[in-house]
Amino acid sequence: MTSPSSGHSEQDASVPAYAPAFDDPRLFASVRTNRIFAFVIDAILIGAITLMATVLVFFLGIFTLGLGWLLFPILWPAVALIYVALTLGGPTGATPGMRAMGVTMRMANGGRPDILIAGMHALLFWFSISLLTPLVLAVSLFNAEKRLLHDLILGTVVVNRAADLR
Repeated sequence: MTSPSSGHSEQDASVPAYAPAFDDPRLFASVRTNRIFAFVIDAILIGAITLMATVLVFFLGIFTLGLGWLLFPILWPAVALIYVALTLGGPTGATPGMRAMGVTMRMANGGRPDILIAGMHALLFWFSISLLTPLVLAVSLFNAEKRLLHDLILGTVVVNRAADLR
């Protein structure tokens, strides 16, 4: 909603218009390692959800005389995309694996990513990993914030949740 006097929305007050300084070294201590373990945790969770969805699609295929089985080729990518979009784009700004490892994602302006940014983050991650496997992870070795290639493209930063003072 826009207030007539200021011309700014109410949401503008919760997200600073400037890019906050991510200069506290505690924000990035062991972020790279924690992201790797968070990925493993999330991959296991996505696999479990996909297994449950596979059973559901199997029975759906029986009831639809085989038409439901057309969902099998897109089942894993769809589950992964929905999982990341809803959890990373949620109020915590972190997937369950990221929460378990104590990291969270922030936009360059300090705000949390929304569902669209989270979904784009997942898609860019999978496309970049499939095309540039070693280079995607190597990018984090050359910047102080330990950002990966898709983080740089989308303007996101992964920080330690305990040190995130915003």
